[in-house]
Amino acid sequence: MDKVAGSAADAIADIASGSTIAVGGFGLCGIPEVTIAALHDVGVDDLKIISNNCGVDTWGLGILLADQRISRMTSSYVGENKEFARQFLAGELEVELCPQGTLAERLRAGGCGIPAFYTPAGVGTQVSEGGLPWRYAPDGSVLISSPEKETRIFGETEYVLEEGIVADFALVRATIGDRNGNLVFHESTRNFNPLCAMAGRVTIAEVERLVEPGEILPENVHTPGIFVQRVVGPVGTEDKRIERRTTRPRPASAGAA
Repeated sequence: MDKVAGSAADAIADIASGSTIAVGGFGLCGIPEVTIAALHDVGVDDLKIISNNCGVDTWGLGILLADQRISRMTSSYVGENKEFARQFLAGELEVELCPQGTLAERLRAGGCGIPAFYTPAGVGTQVSEGGLPWRYAPDGSVLISSPEKETRIFGETEYVLEEGIVADFALVRATIGDRNGNLVFHESTRNFNPLCAMAGRVTIAEVERLVEPGEILPENVHTPGIFVQRVVGPVGTEDKRIERRTTRPRPASAGAA
């Protein structure tokens, strides 16, 4: 089945306001920037986003956030976006913070049809006991807080029950994809992308290199095409950004005084 869409706009055309969307990427690595931009262009809002983080102020999911198109975030890290912090503290954005490994497993579980699972991560903290601020009121008081979760002891260890995540849509970016939706991710872009691809009822994959079916060896496929409903590509790579550039002094040459 040829799953290639005519354009990014065609691929995201049925994403409506109020949709829940799992978005791949980590920081600015492996983010589906083309489909995010297309989603921004159509003007949908009240989006519930599940993603490790929310991009930066001017890129990735940050462009949706800047126009207040996102009403709720489920994330594990939000430290690179000042507008994110402002909206959260002002009561304009609901935020469910989740341990990173737990978030990854919730996405994987949702994609596998597993409704919930037990994990030791977060036991004895507000993650399991409840009380984490999800939404503030304009006066700074907590309007909505996280609920207490079920815990259970297996052996001598206490575990907390976490629910799997299934999203209406998923947006991911792959290095290579074929027309049947089989995907390959390059190095660290294989972060949350395969997990988000599994968790979406409709998964839209933008690919940097589009190949024909059979060109990707089966053993090299990271995400099988059964998880992908639409493919966008090939997309350009010239606008990839570095989240935070760090450098170190160049070592002195051997002959320097």
